[in-house]
Parts: sequence; structure tokens; C-alpha cells
Amino acid sequence: MYNLVEKYIKNMTMEDVRNFALKKNANLSENELAFTYNFIKNNYQNILKNPKLLDLERYKNNYSKDNYEKILKTFQEYSQKYSRYL
Repeated sequence: MYNLVEKYIKNMTMEDVRNFALKKNANLSENELAFTYNFIKNNYQNILKNPKLLDLERYKNNYSKDNYEKILKTFQEYSQKYSRYL
């Protein structure tokens, strides 16, 4: 599973992030999009190794209140769904 995720992340574009956010009803500003894209690219390995160490609260100020709540909900949803595979 890790290799599959790694391959996807290496090829991921900002447009992929934008499209995923829109599917989750989060309309990210350009700053929010850039922060999210860079955060994923720079931190995905550590998050995959130990997702429980990720404290989204630390990054709350990088998003509007509405978008932060949607990100938190999406992260929790996917963590529950895929945690057994990581």
C-alpha cells in the first residue's frame, strides 16, 4: 500500500488537490491550496508511518474555519477507512 501511495504522491499536482477538495465541498483559496499541496509533498512519508502523530490543530490557522472543519472531517473519515492498511 505504501508504494502505491508514494507513487501517487510523486505524480500529484496542485490540480489533483484542488479537485479532491472540491469533491469534499472545500473551495480552497490559492494560499490554502499551496499550503496543502506542499504539506502533503513534504510530509506524506511521516504521516504514513504514524498517522496518529499528525495534529491538524497545529495547521488550523492556514485555513478558513469552514475549510478546516471539512479537512478535519475528511481526514477522520479516511483515517478510519484506511488505517488498517497502513
